[in-house]
Amino acid sequence: MVGTLAACGSSSDDAGGGSGGAKTVTLVSHDSWAASKDVIAAFEKESGYKVKVLKDGDAGQAVNKAILTKDNPQGDVFFGVDNTLLSRALDNGLFQPYEAKGSDRVRPEYRTDRDKHRVTPIDTGDICVNYDKAWFSEHKLTPPKSFDDLVKPEYKDLLVTENAGSSSPGLGFLLGTAAQYGDGGWEGYWKKLKANGVKVVDSWEQAYNEEFSGSAGGKKAKGDRPLVVSYASSPPAEVVYADPQPDTAPTGVADGTCFRQVEYAGLLSNAKNPEGGKALLDFMLSKSFQEDMPLNMFVYPVREGAQVPEAFSKFGPQAKDPQTLDPAKIADNRDQWVKSWTSLVLK
Repeated sequence: MVGTLAACGSSSDDAGGGSGGAKTVTLVSHDSWAASKDVIAAFEKESGYKVKVLKDGDAGQAVNKAILTKDNPQGDVFFGVDNTLLSRALDNGLFQPYEAKGSDRVRPEYRTDRDKHRVTPIDTGDICVNYDKAWFSEHKLTPPKSFDDLVKPEYKDLLVTENAGSSSPGLGFLLGTAAQYGDGGWEGYWKKLKANGVKVVDSWEQAYNEEFSGSAGGKKAKGDRPLVVSYASSPPAEVVYADPQPDTAPTGVADGTCFRQVEYAGLLSNAKNPEGGKALLDFMLSKSFQEDMPLNMFVYPVREGAQVPEAFSKFGPQAKDPQTLDPAKIADNRDQWVKSWTSLVLK
């Protein structure tokens, strides 16, 4: 979600497959990819590969571009397709099978595609509405706690969310409402939300760092929306990156608005360096990488026994009872839901 990366290899090293001794393995991801330099360096030293990272925008944009370029992919591994978009990637043949070492250590609830092993679960998090504590205190208003609260008159013109057609958190929020209100109720809910002044922007970056009054970036940009669709792990980011660090997070989470997200990585079909890609996938399930993720990408590890830092668990605990949807239901309904949502909310 926040941060920058890591080590890059020279593109001149890309030629040849794994058996040909390619020196570079290329990871394609969304803009929120981040990892510690020393953790990447340890992988490079152990494996002999240089890691090159290509960032391709928001998760939704990155997945769509990867599908369009699948016959001649930009890299060897794609990271960042989540459970909201997974069927689109699988149905389009984006990945080739590979069972990463350490897959048996992934918590059972996050394992998927177990028969074909086209993707590897890497992290999990919760898409939730965040609120600006100072704004609500100044206005003597209790922050919302649930989806139902967001359509109440006292929260009119306060919420900004992302476009469900182009943004992973925007789509996750839409799916959360579909899970909450069902096939017969979510559209009526969004009509109420639109009437209550919800603002829609293209990306998480724009919503959180420009429109939201509670984030460091939003304050600089003079954002005026004290409610934003983001993550349950956004508050610790506001603490960790503040100087000096506050004792409490300046933002909070409306726990009754959360949708559980799982992110996956996979070996791209037609990867030029499949052996390097396999080594990178193995590494992404290692304890060192799994424990490095929380304070870099502000997500939770999926590996059993991987620890999270105190600041992360203190300020960004996982939602106790998030909304979830069966992947098959998402696959069957997502495109129609997004189409209906677009007609309802953007037109």
